[in-house]
Amino acid sequence: MYYASIGMLSIIVLIIVNYEALMNSHLEKSQVAKRRYRQFLFGVIVYLLSDIFWGILYGQRLILLAYADTVIYFLSMVVSVFLWTRFVVAYLKNKKAYGKFLIYAGWIITIYEVIVLSINFFTPIVFGFNDDKEYVPGRSRYVTLFIQMFLFFLTSLYSFIVATKSEDEDKRHHKTIGFSGIAMTIFIALQSLYPLMPFYAVGCLLATCMIHTFVYKDETVTYAREIGTTKQLAYRDALTGVKNKMAYLEKLKDLEIHVEEGTIKEYAVAVFDVNDLKKVNDTLGHEEGDRYLKEACKFICLRFKYSPVFRIGGDEFAVILEELDYRDRDEIMRGFDEDVDKNQRDGLVVVAGGISVYDPESDESYNDVFMRADRKMYERKEFLKGRAKSENAGETI
Repeated sequence: MYYASIGMLSIIVLIIVNYEALMNSHLEKSQVAKRRYRQFLFGVIVYLLSDIFWGILYGQRLILLAYADTVIYFLSMVVSVFLWTRFVVAYLKNKKAYGKFLIYAGWIITIYEVIVLSINFFTPIVFGFNDDKEYVPGRSRYVTLFIQMFLFFLTSLYSFIVATKSEDEDKRHHKTIGFSGIAMTIFIALQSLYPLMPFYAVGCLLATCMIHTFVYKDETVTYAREIGTTKQLAYRDALTGVKNKMAYLEKLKDLEIHVEEGTIKEYAVAVFDVNDLKKVNDTLGHEEGDRYLKEACKFICLRFKYSPVFRIGGDEFAVILEELDYRDRDEIMRGFDEDVDKNQRDGLVVVAGGISVYDPESDESYNDVFMRADRKMYERKEFLKGRAKSENAGETI
């Protein structure tokens, strides 16, 4: 029972540690190495299950069942080695002679084991049981274990060679695979010396834990970071650098969820429109229009430092005010309008803005708040246009 308990502990820890990899069945075709690693894990699980049952059956001296399980034990062992070589070749992306050699070697050991186990039914060359129902290892068992040690050593050696030509994370990952293979080599050697000890199971557990911690998990974090960077770029307006319409819609969805859950109880919306952009484009060209728009965006961002700024249209911007900007909204908006008035007098960029505060008693959705802010913005826009016309008319007179 002691022997079986080691296998039970190994399979429990392996499943817990590698749960994500085992459950991730929807892998893309490009993720060959992860698919190969997942197959290797399932191969190891089958081996560990046979190892557990062997300990129980042999402990109860149920020899016929123990014999059948021992056949499965050796087959699952060599299959796991074959799956390991396929994983290493896929991970190192080696489709050349050495990679093919490792794959062929994995096939050869699997075929060899099927042959010797077939012969074993008639002549105990791999294993047997004596008259006292004790397990007796045969010579072919040692040949099988030696070939496995040799294969693990070759994959480790190649991993270390590739690591010398790699950098940063890749270098660390390749070294980890190399050390995992060395660990398996050592524990197989111990298994050959002590047939009734579950060294192979311990080696499998150690190797898979190393790969999960220093390769699989590391790559998952890197992938998530890359996805996050890609998402940030997708949510960024190319011209102004602020968040775009897609990011704005995502923010609204999150905002309404939080409002409904009660985690956000107060916020404000400020809406902005850049005056005279069409006139600048028509008279000075689109390049100057782009510069004018970027100046307007910078003008808004300088005043609303603690809130996300979104470009939601050609010359339209929106700001969702929370926390510090929400608290100081009246002062910020008053200062903003004063700066716009000064810009208009100095012939600089002019931006019309309007702000509205969420009222939980009357507002059914974000759109109610936005529409009020939008109306205020248009009122301000008309005021600025009217004043500009009146000043121009005065200058003409």
